[in-house]
Amino acid sequence: MKIGELSKATGVSVRSLRYYEKQGLLTAWRTASGYREYSPFAVEQVQTVKLYLSLGLTTEQIAGFLHCVMKNKEAFCQEILPVYMQKLTEIENQIQLLTSIKSNLEERIHAIKAENPNITEGLSCP
Repeated sequence: MKIGELSKATGVSVRSLRYYEKQGLLTAWRTASGYREYSPFAVEQVQTVKLYLSLGLTTEQIAGFLHCVMKNKEAFCQEILPVYMQKLTEIENQIQLLTSIKSNLEERIHAIKAENPNITEGLSCP
């Protein structure tokens, strides 16, 4: 199938598909006229890439294990568990940071309201 057909079948833009190819996540061959051609298997491959992107992984991380996952079940790919664990640690750190920021904002709001009980929430300053 051509790149436009793959784009329609997967909901991924042509530009993104070209990027996936450049990152080694997708393979195409060229026709005599220079058009990219993809196998029907490419639809499943793109859907798999979309899944891992939705988990917050980078294309570089995905490239490290995609070939294994496409050949085997995810559970049989040793490369994937460290990536998942690293991503989970990153998310936990982000949650801690956001929780701290939220707490600081709540404290500031409380302090401002305590000093000026006439302030109405949601109104901006003039």
